[in-house]
Amino acid sequence: MSRKRLDKDDLSLWKKVTERTEKLDVDKLFRAEIDGTSPIHGPTPTPPQIRKRSSVVMGKPDPKPRRNTHDLMPSLPDQLRQAPVQMDSKAFGKLKRGKMRPEGRIDLHGMTLDRAHPALTKFILGSHAKGRRLVLVITGKGKMRDEGGPIPVRHGVLRHQVPHWLHSPPLAPVVQQIRAAHFRHGGEGVEIRLAVRLRHCAGAAGAVGSADRPRA
Repeated sequence: MSRKRLDKDDLSLWKKVTERTEKLDVDKLFRAEIDGTSPIHGPTPTPPQIRKRSSVVMGKPDPKPRRNTHDLMPSLPDQLRQAPVQMDSKAFGKLKRGKMRPEGRIDLHGMTLDRAHPALTKFILGSHAKGRRLVLVITGKGKMRDEGGPIPVRHGVLRHQVPHWLHSPPLAPVVQQIRAAHFRHGGEGVEIRLAVRLRHCAGAAGAVGSADRPRA
C-alpha cells in the first residue's frame, strides 16, 4: 500500500499544530513517578511518629513502678462516716467523741488474707460471747504493690477487706456499727484502726458494759 503524500494545505495545517504543541519530556515524567514527587499524586505523606518506650524485659517489673491511681473510691474513713447509724444516737455520739473505752483489740498488721480472716472471726465472736461492746481492729497502713502492670492492684487490700468481712456472715449478726477509731485510741494516723461496736449478747450473764461508760 503506497503512502499518500501531503499536499501544501496539509503541511501548513500540521506546521500550525506542531507550533502550538508543547514537547513532552518522557524522562522527566517517569523520573517524577519513581521519586514520588509527581504532581498527580502530590507529596508523599509523612509516616506517623511512633514514640519508643524504654526497653522492658518480659517477665520483669518496670524499674520505675507507677504510683497507683486506679482507686477512685472514697477513702475508708470517708466511707465509714457516710454509713448509716445503726445504734442509739446518744451512744453513737460517745463513740464519735472517743468517750467509749475499747475492751479489746486485735492487730492484723502483716497478716495475709488467709490468716487475717479466721483470726478476725475468732476474735469478734469471742468478744461478743464475753459481753464486750467495743473492740479495736488494726489493719495497718497497707503496702504499695502496684508494679505498673496492666491490671490495677488496690493499695492496702487488707484494710478494704476487713469491713466487708465484718458486714458478712458469720460476723454481721453481732456487729452493730463500724467507725474509724478516735485519735484517743490511735485512730486518724497512718495505720487504719476500726472501732467495732458489737451488739448486746444476752448469753453473757453479768457482763458489764464498760464500753458504754464515759472515760475519766
